[in-house]
Amino acid sequence: MSADRIVETWDWVQSSPAFGLLLTLIGYRIGRELQQRVARPWLKAVTQPVLVAMVVVGAVLLVFDIDYADYLVGASLIVFLLGPATVALAVPLYRQVHHLRRLAVPILVALPLAAAVSITLGLLLVRWLGGSEELALSMAPKAATTPVAIALAEQIGGIGPLAAALAVTIGVFGAVAGPGVLTLLRIRDRRARGLAIGAVSHGIGTARALADHPVEGAFAGLSMGLTALAISVLVPLLLLVL
Repeated sequence: MSADRIVETWDWVQSSPAFGLLLTLIGYRIGRELQQRVARPWLKAVTQPVLVAMVVVGAVLLVFDIDYADYLVGASLIVFLLGPATVALAVPLYRQVHHLRRLAVPILVALPLAAAVSITLGLLLVRWLGGSEELALSMAPKAATTPVAIALAEQIGGIGPLAAALAVTIGVFGAVAGPGVLTLLRIRDRRARGLAIGAVSHGIGTARALADHPVEGAFAGLSMGLTALAISVLVPLLLLVL
């Protein structure tokens, strides 16, 4: 096969809708395999499949000089499936509904307060460090799940893709470090752990919580949904006074 033919074939492959989808799935599968093969808890935390997939995808795009827009043509299918996947988290939550009735009031008080603190700290920290107002507005909805963060950032004058990157980065960091931090703080209650991880790490943290324990995963899913709702309501209100 001639060099020109090889180049043409590679151009076709990387512009194909299947390329981004397959690359993402392969990266995630590599992460799953790595996590299953390591034994130490800290290595299992570091080899989160989502984190490994991000590294694999980023490395391939960088090494082969592939435009992100070409990759996103296929990867957008996974983005679309985020919605149904989020709705599916209602199943483990329904199975733990007997726990929720006793904790309804504490949850409905704690999560909006936590959301308000997250929004306020994000805005004030960026302004204190001299960042632009556009950056501050992109940072405000960082604790919401990614689709909500994108929509909110664009509505209030932020940058949607930047808000998505911040949400995913925080989600991965929380999924990796969150359980260990909670253990160091001697927080053993599965319900409290789930609420904390879901509020900070949304979908990525909820997936980690589900893998650790069904009760923890159910409360993480609840926390993710309620936090997204609280942030959607509180961001416009807090911007009026901050």
